[in-house]
Amino acid sequence: MTVIVVANPKGGVGKSTLATNLAGYFAAQGEWVALADLDKQRSSHAWLALRVDTLPKIEEWALDVDSPAKPPKGLEKAVVDTPAGVHGNRLSLALELADKVIVPLQPSMFDILATQDFLAKLAKEKAVRKGAIQVGVVGMRVDARTRSADQLHRFVEGLDLPVLGFLRDTQNYVQLAAHGLTVWDVAKSRVEKDLEQWEPIIDWVSKK
Repeated sequence: MTVIVVANPKGGVGKSTLATNLAGYFAAQGEWVALADLDKQRSSHAWLALRVDTLPKIEEWALDVDSPAKPPKGLEKAVVDTPAGVHGNRLSLALELADKVIVPLQPSMFDILATQDFLAKLAKEKAVRKGAIQVGVVGMRVDARTRSADQLHRFVEGLDLPVLGFLRDTQNYVQLAAHGLTVWDVAKSRVEKDLEQWEPIIDWVSKK
């Protein structure tokens, strides 16, 4: 089983958008995937409850820091969504499970500064330094051709972490989430630009 953790202590950067669509990709490929949510509000699990039975199945993994449940036996992929301000036991549990960590980050100086300590901490983790956990950054709500995107690249390169890609600012994610959907659940013509932006992210998460 491969576990991908989506984490950033900064709120409002798109963690749940990234986590739910990532789980949706694996489900669309016919893989057995579960979605865990370490946020007390369980927004990702609330989204999961909106999905109709005819859509590719995503299991709910009831992962709780006080009484963590094991994932279903035979599970192929698991995506773990984390809350804003994640630290302490929740962060430790997430990193203990993780094979890969994706940090969604909006490329404004305010967001970069708010995430700086977290990224530096991840880079210093023993499992990260030894390659047991891979860490990558995804720029959220950004045009890859802008100065802000260049600024994000320069910042993250200083920490020796890769920028996996950029997801644009679009209402597609908002509208789809309201119905328990992902970009993988609708006609390609509707989300063609978004699917193109996902390609380098999918390549990274799919590599061993």
